Amino acid sequence: MSMPWNKGKKSSGASPEPAIDEVEASRAPLMDHLLELRDRLVRILWVVGILFLAGWYVTEPVLAYLLQPLSDAAHRAGRPLEETIETVTTAPMEMIFVKLKMSFLLAVAGGFPFIAYQIYAFIAPGLYKNERSAVLPYLFLMPMLFAAGGALVYQYVLPTFMDLSFSQEFTAAGAKVVYLPKIKEYYELTISLLTAFGFAFQLPIVMSLLARAGVVNAGGLRKGRKFALVVIVFAAMFMTPPDPFSWVLLSVPLFLLYESGIIAAMLIGRARKRREAADAKREEEEARREAAEEESRRRAAAAQSATQGALPAGE
Repeated sequence: MSMPWNKGKKSSGASPEPAIDEVEASRAPLMDHLLELRDRLVRILWVVGILFLAGWYVTEPVLAYLLQPLSDAAHRAGRPLEETIETVTTAPMEMIFVKLKMSFLLAVAGGFPFIAYQIYAFIAPGLYKNERSAVLPYLFLMPMLFAAGGALVYQYVLPTFMDLSFSQEFTAAGAKVVYLPKIKEYYELTISLLTAFGFAFQLPIVMSLLARAGVVNAGGLRKGRKFALVVIVFAAMFMTPPDPFSWVLLSVPLFLLYESGIIAAMLIGRARKRREAADAKREEEEARREAAEEESRRRAAAAQSATQGALPAGE
């Protein structure tokens, strides 16, 4: 964080006046902050509500798109390509609730840039200028990483789940065991995996912000690898369906993301050291310049005193 007093050049004969602090200048009564928070929350709710209603009309194409990994896995398992893969619903209003959940997720995902901006705009007055410029890029990286996690699920994780499910089909003793997926369970699995991987991919962002704040450093993160692995496994158990296969599928990329966070923390630490070295050098140069100016003034005063003392009496 920036120091609240700017370091300016000292003027002779007058004490330096402190510059106006950025954060202090934005200070406001608590009630003003609460009113602003209320206004921003209302805006977020309005945007999410509008997008929720609009998302209802596109949930069916989105759900159809999410069915593609199931259909592809069934064909890889030997189902004829011209065969339509059947899924079943087993409860009244089941698909309506699935569509409502999907519509809400689409609303949150579509409104995330607006939500992130409202959060940033609320906390920005409490940050210094350099801190605001440091936080802003992460607002663009977060949805990109969330989309990367979702793409990993759609392209690799979900097909692997489906291939494993269809591979358990067999025929024995005149009976045939066929995997007939329930649509609600399939969509809940898909949504939970997309959400879990999307949020898990935010780990480098969190670690980078903590490194910028000075809470963690690359050395401490390296030493904490073993503890981090335990936390990652438990987090994967909590965020994914209750089966060891999904735990492993999430734990591996999470650990790789943890390593990428260490690299980010290392780069941030190096940049901080370079910045601190540059600041120290600049302060040292300013101190030398001020010392030289003081010595010059002292010598000028001494020379003037010597000249006045050498004049004849009465002149």
